[in-house]
Amino acid sequence: MPTQHNSAFQAMIIPVLAMCAAVAASNILVQYPVHYFGLQDILTYGAFTYPFAFLVNDLTNRRFGPVAARRVVYAGFALGVIMSVWLASPRLAIASGSAFLFAQLLDISVFSRLRRMRWWKAPLAAALCGSVLDTILFFSLAFAAPFSVLDTAFGLADGSLTDQVQMFGAIVPLWLSLALGDFGVKVIMSLIMLVPYGAILALFAPSVYAAGKTQNTRND
Repeated sequence: MPTQHNSAFQAMIIPVLAMCAAVAASNILVQYPVHYFGLQDILTYGAFTYPFAFLVNDLTNRRFGPVAARRVVYAGFALGVIMSVWLASPRLAIASGSAFLFAQLLDISVFSRLRRMRWWKAPLAAALCGSVLDTILFFSLAFAAPFSVLDTAFGLADGSLTDQVQMFGAIVPLWLSLALGDFGVKVIMSLIMLVPYGAILALFAPSVYAAGKTQNTRND
């Protein structure tokens, strides 16, 4: 029994570390707009790294189940917040931690409901639902003026993004523009993440992957 317990614990180390790395990188990179092709008002580099958290979550859920996936999320949440406090401001840590926790738990719930469907449906639907919630929570808490208390309560200057920018012919707050751009990239990255997800599934769970392909063939 102790050997089995130690083996299970060791198996969870890689998902936990991978989750923490994805969260910490995203917390840092979200502070840096993409200064190419005029995207500085609608996109940050964090949009490219955060979808890896959903990949780690979904692979953990598929391999070990939702209970283990939640443990990885809780560990990633705790360590991610600690690293965010050290690497970023308290406001960003609170925004990132809240968005991460609720979005990842939603991801687990959606994935678990769809896990018996075609292999790509569960991770894609879960990542998209989680990305919507994550984007709304993070950008509003981190940059919207109504939540400036998350800065001032710690004696820091208000870090709200109050500038107005033009987007699709309308004037919108800068933080909302960044949120929409961020979400657009997350959608694209969610599709791209299906490639490594499918490759890993085909390698370590070929029966699940093959079942999805067979079902696709029958329905085509």
